[in-house]
Amino acid sequence: MKLEQPELPLLFSETVVPDIFFAEYLSQMPSNSVKVYLYMIFLSKYSKDIKLNDLSKKLALPLKDLNDAISYLDNNGLILHKENGYIVSNLQEITLNKLYTPNLTSSPEKVADIAKNKARSKVITHINNAYFQGIMGPSWYNDIDLWFTKYNFDDQVMIALFDYCFNRSALHKKYVQTVAEAWGNNKIKTWNDLDLYYQKQEKLVKIKRTIAKKLGKQTLTQYEEAYIEKWVIDFGYELNIIEIALKRTTFKTNPTFEYINNIITDWHDRNLKTPNEVLAFIEQRNKQKKDTKKLEKQVAKASFEQRQYDNLAFLYANPEIQQSNFPKNSISDISQISATGISNLEGDINV
Repeated sequence: MKLEQPELPLLFSETVVPDIFFAEYLSQMPSNSVKVYLYMIFLSKYSKDIKLNDLSKKLALPLKDLNDAISYLDNNGLILHKENGYIVSNLQEITLNKLYTPNLTSSPEKVADIAKNKARSKVITHINNAYFQGIMGPSWYNDIDLWFTKYNFDDQVMIALFDYCFNRSALHKKYVQTVAEAWGNNKIKTWNDLDLYYQKQEKLVKIKRTIAKKLGKQTLTQYEEAYIEKWVIDFGYELNIIEIALKRTTFKTNPTFEYINNIITDWHDRNLKTPNEVLAFIEQRNKQKKDTKKLEKQVAKASFEQRQYDNLAFLYANPEIQQSNFPKNSISDISQISATGISNLEGDINV
């Protein structure tokens, strides 16, 4: 006995897309990749063969954009490349393989973690209901557990992480992972740590706006903001110190952030921590420059006067005796000429 399903005309047929696609992949995919992926599922159902040029025209995508979309799908495992085309991956099977890890033995550490996992499950349930409407993708569970372990977040910080990303309409894994890593690098573990971090970030934003305004800039580039974060976060400088450096740019034409950074970095390397220490250093440096210029003038004057004494002709009363007539062999020759000149002079000079 053979059973067959009647072939439905196109008008009544359906293309099935697994729910795991919407839960795990959709939020991170570029729009062109979504467009190409859905059409590939449709074509694969009918085992259709289509050329890239024809697909480009069918989807109204430039060939370069089409190739970029296919590369994205291939690199992220949604399709598999084969010799004569592509195979649409089974996303449910891929997700199951990622989640399934055989647990042959229960270690003491695993048993001790059961109570902790029960508490975490309540947090995950809250995240699922509050931010995913109860349909959070399965792989999120492993990621949340990983972030708990890797960054040692407490329950409130984990919920705050998802709340932060949700309010910025960026609730996809790459963004959440980036924020989680940033918080981990800033040693955020408890709600109090997070509150202090928010305060620092708020102060940093105000400092950036103030600096931009003082320099007559509407916006700051990413690299300029990185300089300011270095001064505030790494060096621990307040705006009152940074402003001293900004004032020194008035002596330069079109000062760059690199110039300002060199000034501030020099202060930090000299362990100057307060505005008074910075101002005292600048005053000392200015005094040293004045003393150096004064000394240079004195040396120049002394050199000039010494050059005047190099002409020995002024030592003689007879103006006809010139240094140009002197032999250049030695000082003794000069003495002999001087004695000869004096003995020939008319007058009452006693030798």
